Amino acid sequence: MTRLLTVLMIMAGLTVPAAAQDAATPAEGTAATEAAPADAAATEEDDDDDDDDAEGEAEGEAAVYDAQGKFDYGFSGIMARDNRTDLAPLTLASGQPVAGGEYTLKSGGFYRIAINADGSQELALSGGDFFRHIWINEIVINDIEIRPMGVHSIEFDNAGTAVISFIAVTPGRYTLSVPGSSGESQQAVFNIQ
Repeated sequence: MTRLLTVLMIMAGLTVPAAAQDAATPAEGTAATEAAPADAAATEEDDDDDDDDAEGEAEGEAAVYDAQGKFDYGFSGIMARDNRTDLAPLTLASGQPVAGGEYTLKSGGFYRIAINADGSQELALSGGDFFRHIWINEIVINDIEIRPMGVHSIEFDNAGTAVISFIAVTPGRYTLSVPGSSGESQQAVFNIQ
């Protein structure tokens, strides 16, 4: 009997916050409350001490928060096919440059890049710093989709193609390079803005 009462009390406790959220949610199309003039707002900010919020709620004023994002990506979100940018492919071939130039990416952008190996030599691309500053959606190899939690390098023993789709996250300058090489042409540089 006490177990049943405990379960009922827990269930009641869990539904109360949800009901409170539904009641506090404003209807669509309502506008945010009007802001005070700039000079009045500046003086209020100087003397601000959380008492103002309690007074506004007590008077029945409900705050409306606009949670719309900066971009409207549509139903599929940021990873919709029309939001994706295909980058120039990387090449792994003996004696050939990995990339034709530096890549400039936008933080929050959805990208796809192919890595093509010709099989002339066993080669890899390593770049833990790059892989830590992007979110990898998937790596596709021979129509096999891999959704990894983390990647440090990709190695090709034979000819083939790997396609990585990812979202650039942290701004900075990152490289993918052939391990053990020191030449500028043996790396791909990614500038995330």
